[in-house]
Amino acid sequence: MTKKIQRLLQLTFFAIIGSLLLINCEPDADNLGSQFFQNGAAQDGLVLKDLIAYNISHNDTIRTDGAKLDSVVIGAFNVPQFGVQKSSYFTQVRLTSYDPDFGTNPVADSAVIVIKPRYASDSVKTTTEENYIYPDGNIASTKVVNTYPIIYKYGRTKIGGKTKLTINVNEVTEFMGSNVTKLFSNQDFATGALLGSKTFYGDITSVNIKKNTDKSELFNRDATIRIPLDGTFFQNKIIAKKGLPELSDVATFIRYFKGLKISVAENDGYLFKFNPNNVELNLYYKNDLVTDGVTTRPQSVLKLDLGSNNVHFQKVDYNRAGTTSEIAIATSNSTIGDAKLFPQGMGGPGIGLKIPETAIASLKDLYKNQKAGILSAKIRLYTDPTWMNNFTKPNYFTVQQKDLYTFMKELSIYGANPNFNFVAVNNLYGTPSYYDVDITKTVKDIIETEAANKDIILNVGSYTLDAQGQYVGAAASYLNYAQNFNTRAYRPNAVVFVGTDPASDKRAQLRIVYSTK
Repeated sequence: MTKKIQRLLQLTFFAIIGSLLLINCEPDADNLGSQFFQNGAAQDGLVLKDLIAYNISHNDTIRTDGAKLDSVVIGAFNVPQFGVQKSSYFTQVRLTSYDPDFGTNPVADSAVIVIKPRYASDSVKTTTEENYIYPDGNIASTKVVNTYPIIYKYGRTKIGGKTKLTINVNEVTEFMGSNVTKLFSNQDFATGALLGSKTFYGDITSVNIKKNTDKSELFNRDATIRIPLDGTFFQNKIIAKKGLPELSDVATFIRYFKGLKISVAENDGYLFKFNPNNVELNLYYKNDLVTDGVTTRPQSVLKLDLGSNNVHFQKVDYNRAGTTSEIAIATSNSTIGDAKLFPQGMGGPGIGLKIPETAIASLKDLYKNQKAGILSAKIRLYTDPTWMNNFTKPNYFTVQQKDLYTFMKELSIYGANPNFNFVAVNNLYGTPSYYDVDITKTVKDIIETEAANKDIILNVGSYTLDAQGQYVGAAASYLNYAQNFNTRAYRPNAVVFVGTDPASDKRAQLRIVYSTK
């Protein structure tokens, strides 16, 4: 081996060791911080700078019409720090064709609304009945029932065993407008009769029935929530209006039958979500059918349209009376910061983070006079000890500079890189639990190019993706308001962070890894 190759290997070895030392300097952060601005003491490593962290009130309100809802949430959850969070869903209803013909002597048997929440397909419980008699023809058959737990539940899923929710369906009695109407979560529409209820314990079932002889399928129904509705109501509301103006066109119909509200009766339990465009409403009826002089009454089904052409709206109610979040929001101080932070989705509070001007001045001095370069700058937020529980915590936040609706440069420049982690979650259900938000590019621009030092705003939610897995807001036509494309309207999760608390070593801080030349 030549001396030149040996020298090259030595340099490579020392470069790797130096990098590892830089990365592993974090345990000595306090010492580094105390030395950071002492003349002649600057060194590669990590420095911590306290942030001014404060709560931001959104007045418990967020836009929740169909344009903002890839999913909708229903349910209720009550926790001491945040109070009651309760969500209901409203939808218009349309006919699939107008001026329908229900035949002779039509009479409604029943109506069923079908909700299709996502479920854990790998957590199935199967019940098989091999001697089942299929009632239509008394056919010997095998009935298989598969039971699955739904996913995306948030809250208390086990109150005295499995938590019970009573799902109610009511008629809406107030016109809701069109599917381009902007609606906000604190709005409401008048409701009338209770049309149906179902007791729900968090599981859904599929049913499959096959003949015992040739194994041909007699019946199959996917795993769903099925809520039976009042057949008499639909007899009078729709079937009896055959040939009348109420069923003649869409504009008339949505002002006649104004819609449905789906909600829960309880004020505590959990919230769960589903796709509003997949909800079905089926009206089963019978009419006279004469064949060769013989009259029979076969069953038919009228499928009503609850899809995206309709108004979809999510109403969210909060009751924070006497809670720590209510007090913190009411007394929030963006000048000195708040000791605890209470971010919550679906219109709940956000948080603001300000880098003090003294910290900016110190970093500029380091950059200009000591030739130091910032390698990374991350906001670290620790979960407060009062929020150590098993409730599903946020796994992401939307992050923006105050009064700007473009993506942060970190996301717009590096977001497509699968190795870039904009918001990193660490030890989510352990101790200590914390989040790191990468704002390296933003801080470097402030220090190196005199960019404005704007507050950083965090809200519970993530950015929506298109069918190709790319950020919707990254499209050229959306860049100036990219922050609007997010999941905040249907992410109910919450967390309590340590904020600006001088007495806590877990207070909100900016962590800067630097290197001197």
